[in-house]
Amino acid sequence: MTGRSRFLVALVLTIFFVISFLTNILGALVPDIITSFKVSYAMAAFMPFSFFIAYGVMSIPAGFWVERWGEKPLMIAAFLFAAGGALAFALQPIFPVAAASLFIMGGGMAALQVAINPLLRTAGGEEHFAFNSAFAQLVFGLASFVSPFVYSYLVTHLALAGPKEGLLGILAWITPRELAWVSMYWLFALATATMALLMVFMRMPKVVRSAGESSGSAAMYATLLRSPTVWAYFVAVLAYVGCEQGTADWISEFLSRYHGLDPHTTGATAVAWFWGLMTAGCFIGMLLLKLFDSRAVLVGFSVGALILLTLGLFGPTRVAEVALPGVGFFASIMWPTIVSLGLNSVTRHHGPFAGILCTGIMGGALVPLLIGQVADTVGLRNGMGVLYLTFGYVLSVGLWSRPLISNARRGETRSPGEDATIGVSKPAPLRSGE
Repeated sequence: MTGRSRFLVALVLTIFFVISFLTNILGALVPDIITSFKVSYAMAAFMPFSFFIAYGVMSIPAGFWVERWGEKPLMIAAFLFAAGGALAFALQPIFPVAAASLFIMGGGMAALQVAINPLLRTAGGEEHFAFNSAFAQLVFGLASFVSPFVYSYLVTHLALAGPKEGLLGILAWITPRELAWVSMYWLFALATATMALLMVFMRMPKVVRSAGESSGSAAMYATLLRSPTVWAYFVAVLAYVGCEQGTADWISEFLSRYHGLDPHTTGATAVAWFWGLMTAGCFIGMLLLKLFDSRAVLVGFSVGALILLTLGLFGPTRVAEVALPGVGFFASIMWPTIVSLGLNSVTRHHGPFAGILCTGIMGGALVPLLIGQVADTVGLRNGMGVLYLTFGYVLSVGLWSRPLISNARRGETRSPGEDATIGVSKPAPLRSGE
């Protein structure tokens, strides 16, 4: 079969939606986790820790597996693992099972992310890959925006007395009434099992990976891991994802703890708008990146995030309710800017380097857990002060980064011999001293 297929592009976009729907609901669930399981802040943070640490463990191995077995078998296995993890917790909603199931689900999502980007390039065509990738991020953001509202609808309606019909009736029958939020895991299991079944009957094009998409060899990783530049950008990705998840995971609990706002309605809405504003920020950020140096944009957005974080943590209720979700707007361009600066700071082994950077997604595990541990000792407001360190490091990237090529800007001209991909006119080592 030909590699081009609009249906396959639609399928990949659907997979992006499912990944985001599962991944970014955790912030809305934190207050329920604390209330239902009677756990500390640190133990509650162990739930997102279990999910995101799987990214750190699975990202690089998944790159080797997809090259050995191909996209389709890996994607089917990933969906089945995610379905099994969600089903295990839905059937046995206790804390130890929750942590284990989230690790399994996170591993499945990590493997999917490794597989679907090259598939999107092949199915949509190389010439459309940039547009399709941007559209995929829009779909990703849309799912993050929608999932807290689905959660809010389910928990509020399942808590009502009286008979229920349709899907609500089924969920009311199989979900303990005092754990209405667990109904989300029945939806996760259904969605991922359906996707696995669909994948079984799908015909996949052969994906020919470019050098930049290859997972690389052990020698390549060894070379990269000796580079201070690689480690600096790895920490930057870890810090950024920690900023993102550390804010989103604790918004609802913070608004409940300090302002008395209902986590099932106002708190869930705040989480939804965090992701919604992040999506909106991408459009503004894309425009700014066409006008200004990406490092300056990164510094400006980091300062904006720090200002809103401060207003959210120390302002009155109305200000906190708006400022904390608003942090998402300024976090919007941090991921693509850090990754592009990192990849443009080396001249070779871009595929393995991208795998190392993706491993930094484990920041979504470490930072929320650190916030929880500090919160148990000195309060959640002080715990969220950890975000000043992570946002501060992201800001510093805009000051110390020295990419081999800067982002293309409107009205800018490049020298004829300059390579727009690598940013140098001839091959060079990684960096002097690396």
